[in-house]
Amino acid sequence: MDIKVGDTVTMKKPHPCGSFTWAVTRVGADFKLRCLGCGREIMTARSKAEKGIRKVERDGVEVKIK
Repeated sequence: MDIKVGDTVTMKKPHPCGSFTWAVTRVGADFKLRCLGCGREIMTARSKAEKGIRKVERDGVEVKIK
């Protein structure tokens, strides 16, 4: 999956604050994501994050998920 720093991802399940959207701040073996609802930052394994992603946006345009 082609995800880069600065992308906005929409997850399948909501964060406890109710938001589904996250900003990608670090990419590698782990992803660092910042919730766009409350600002909380989390780090999660790449494999776990990729399973939960429903949509990826780059510069306001949806990117095709493979």
